[in-house]
Amino acid sequence: MIGYPVQRLEDEPLLRGQARYVADLAVPGTVHAVFVRSPLAHARVRGIGVDEAAKAPGVLGVFGAEDLGLGGLDEWPPPPGGPRAALRRPCLARDRVRFVGEALAVVVAETEAQAVDAAELVEVDLEELPAAVDPVAAAAEDAPVLFEELGSNVARREVVSTGGDPLEGAEVVVSARLVDQRVAAVPLEPNGTLAVPEDDGGLTLWVSAQAPFQVRAAVAGLLGLAPEAVRVRVPAVGGGFGAKGGAYPEQVVVAALARRLRRPVRHVETRSENLVAMSQGRGQVQEVTLGATRDGRLVGLRARTLTDMGAYPWRGGIPFRTALLMAAGPYRVPNLTVEALGVLTPTTPIGPYRGAGRPEAALMWERAMDLLALELGLDPAELRRRNLLRPDELPRQTPSGAAYDSGDYPGALEAVLALADYEGLREEQARRRRERARWQLGIGLACFVEVSGTGEEYGALRVTPTGTVELVTGSSPHGQGHATTFAQVVAATLGVPLEQVRLVASDTGLVPRGTGTFGSRSGQLGGGAAKLAADEVLAKAKALAAAHLEAAVEDIEVAEGRLQVAGVPARSLDWAELAALAEAPEGRALLGPEGLFAEADAAQPEGTYPNGAHLAVCEVDLETGLARVTRVVAVDDCGTVINPRVVAGQVHGGLAQGIAQALYEEVRFDESGQPLGTTLAEYRVPSAAELPSFETAEHPVPTPRNPLGAKGVGESGTVGATPAVVNAVLDALAPYGVRHLDPPLSPERIWQALRAAARP
Repeated sequence: MIGYPVQRLEDEPLLRGQARYVADLAVPGTVHAVFVRSPLAHARVRGIGVDEAAKAPGVLGVFGAEDLGLGGLDEWPPPPGGPRAALRRPCLARDRVRFVGEALAVVVAETEAQAVDAAELVEVDLEELPAAVDPVAAAAEDAPVLFEELGSNVARREVVSTGGDPLEGAEVVVSARLVDQRVAAVPLEPNGTLAVPEDDGGLTLWVSAQAPFQVRAAVAGLLGLAPEAVRVRVPAVGGGFGAKGGAYPEQVVVAALARRLRRPVRHVETRSENLVAMSQGRGQVQEVTLGATRDGRLVGLRARTLTDMGAYPWRGGIPFRTALLMAAGPYRVPNLTVEALGVLTPTTPIGPYRGAGRPEAALMWERAMDLLALELGLDPAELRRRNLLRPDELPRQTPSGAAYDSGDYPGALEAVLALADYEGLREEQARRRRERARWQLGIGLACFVEVSGTGEEYGALRVTPTGTVELVTGSSPHGQGHATTFAQVVAATLGVPLEQVRLVASDTGLVPRGTGTFGSRSGQLGGGAAKLAADEVLAKAKALAAAHLEAAVEDIEVAEGRLQVAGVPARSLDWAELAALAEAPEGRALLGPEGLFAEADAAQPEGTYPNGAHLAVCEVDLETGLARVTRVVAVDDCGTVINPRVVAGQVHGGLAQGIAQALYEEVRFDESGQPLGTTLAEYRVPSAAELPSFETAEHPVPTPRNPLGAKGVGESGTVGATPAVVNAVLDALAPYGVRHLDPPLSPERIWQALRAAARP
């Protein structure tokens, strides 16, 4: 079963329209919440008038921070020294608002339409305050600060260094200032919450989330409840991409309202709310200097990265720290010094977004490598060949503290070059340049390594009396193919058909503990826990079968969904028979009261390091500046491939989002902090029509860090695609004197650069 492209088991209800999302759940008596949000980026709250709204038809109440008395959400992960109370993100703003879209009050009414109408009657009195929106300006000593208690907008500063001057001995040096622009997650389904009060004083919370236990911890903590009093259930989820990885203030408020009103309360974001209230990603300014010898051997890297954390460092530590961890890239770089700053700005908070820090590091490295290749007059592929870490140099502790596990980085590069016919592409490029064609060809490479699967995950396995194998997992699926992939792991161990494995997940009432699904962790940790539990159940079942069949345990083998004496199919038991034996007195005496049950926690303190090489081919219209991607070839190493079909789907999705950042997407604010794209008419997301077909291949090197040998794959496509496409466009523009452009590489930006380069 491992390595076989099984058709996904979970897709039929989605394709038939039978899946139910938060907005679809029908609970009698449900009322609706609508949030009143700040129209200013930075302001003092002088008052909130609710009288007219409270008298509106159907309104059950209008509530502000003082009414609900809720605290705030701490930074996650917390900084050294623990949480900083001053920087907590309030559930409802009390004295100060710090970004457009921050929730100030909430209206609850019998219908959603009534709540929307009443929310427009709430009068908010705000005194506008100075705002330093640009993160570079916000980092200055004289910038207006968001938190007086902090005394500065610089919320975090970390440095990794090998010591001394990292560029000492460099014969060639290139420098660049790069902007990895802010982007929005834009899941098909915005955030949604349905809170249902229970008769025992507890609460059932339906949420569109990636990590139900994180939501439970936040809600229970802020409402003063025991964790077991809050049951979090996750129905179908229309995309998360990291942005649904933790608890949101709105979820806590809706839960508090349900307990206060003793009614089920639902809130589902509009798209415009989602584009200002859901955490956003990237947002990094990079100053990088790369040094090498004249024959193209890297000497060292010096970089300073400034990460825009938005208004609250609520989940901003993840991309900030991950980018720092990946500072060495996939290359043999003996010396480096990287200073990383996290800066607060009066904008939507930054959090994890597909890749969460790894795409930022890859863009910095791969742009610097292409600039170095230009300076040296080397082919970009050849420069990478000379510097990629070899398999015999792994495992490796990098200068930035990453513990690389396994991989064949040069092999992935050679594979992508061969699949794409790199030499043929260069010949076609040379022909177009000679002929001065209107559509010029660019070829972009990106080699990368990223980190995945840190932490631990829960799994449990039980064989039921019918022979069904029930797998309980702390992972929380929302499109990744858990039901299929985990069933393959269990089926490969127990020999049962896939349809005999039933997945239980995404419900804190049925799952005792769990971490969740993010950071490309599910296959290796969720799947690893399933493997450990399945191995233990198989060992128990073999002992039981041996006792019943009067054979030695070592003579019991798995064959066609049964356990049999080796070479004697007539002496065998199926799993229903084994389950019955486990319940019998002799079975209980042998196995204990739990019978054919086992649970496990898979842990990876160091994580694994997926890697790969991506190649993009772009055409650029010299007259209009339009860039279009014509080919993307991606070779990835995610270790053991459990299901090639699922892996390809994950890579395809990541490639699409990486291309989107390279060419289309950008969150922008004006000088006062007003967002300039609050609908999908303004925030440009590409459709399938703007994307090419993807050519993917695997170059797997299993990791020793989990029982499956698997590494993550959910984010690799995003990590490699953005730098590959940016490099391809700039490769097409190189003969015209365009050295660098920051994404998104829009037609206007390219056209202006071409015109500027053409001036004498």
